[in-house]
Amino acid sequence: MDYKAIQYEQQGPVGILTLNRPTCLNAINYPMRDELEDCLSQRMHDQDTRVMVVTGAGRGFSAGLDIKDSNITNPEWGFTPASAYTRQKSFSDLIVLMRQIPQPLIAAVNGASAGAGFSIALACDIRLAAQEARFSAAYINIGVGGADMGSSWLFPRAVGAGNAARYLYTGDLFDAAEALRIGLVQAVVEKDQLMAEALALAEKIAGKSPLGLKLTKEALDQNISGVSLEQAVKLEDRNQAMCIAQLASGQK
Repeated sequence: MDYKAIQYEQQGPVGILTLNRPTCLNAINYPMRDELEDCLSQRMHDQDTRVMVVTGAGRGFSAGLDIKDSNITNPEWGFTPASAYTRQKSFSDLIVLMRQIPQPLIAAVNGASAGAGFSIALACDIRLAAQEARFSAAYINIGVGGADMGSSWLFPRAVGAGNAARYLYTGDLFDAAEALRIGLVQAVVEKDQLMAEALALAEKIAGKSPLGLKLTKEALDQNISGVSLEQAVKLEDRNQAMCIAQLASGQK
């Protein structure tokens, strides 16, 4: 596939995935969704790529779903619970795929990371942030549930239940210092050093046993909790589909 909404490049054993719609803070539309699915699916059996760095072009990581795109917010076919669920799952499947691929993922969060973009950062194994980075579990701010695209599974595992609840319930924006305090990110660095730091870490990890890395990622996901990401996402998708259908009908 000839990518336009994302970029993917290889630096030895490290793959660099860049969300590439900088004019709209890398908001996710259907073409980006499809390109991400294609790129991630190719990594499933990619023996040459041992680690991946995920970042955003321009001044943002990702502002989430492109709510200015009428194809997303007001599709011709409307919203029923069934159609909303199908559409919701087509995006949330990306999060499951990020955890299923064998490569450890490092997020280099260079700016705004909100909504679906926040979930993409959460789905990475390690997160480094520029001082300018801002985060928001913004789902609840648009009238749907705060548990979306893996957030109810991934966020509390990164920061604890209380910290996750604080931001999932409110959708409040928080900065890189707060992200470091609650454990969401593992380091905050100068923006011009962010990619260098992420690539140095990626190269260090890439020097380990490929099988060891794959098995370690599997073990981390398996042993953190007995509830699978897939189960959590299915519950979220059902809930969000009902909320979306209710919003579309004009009910409150």
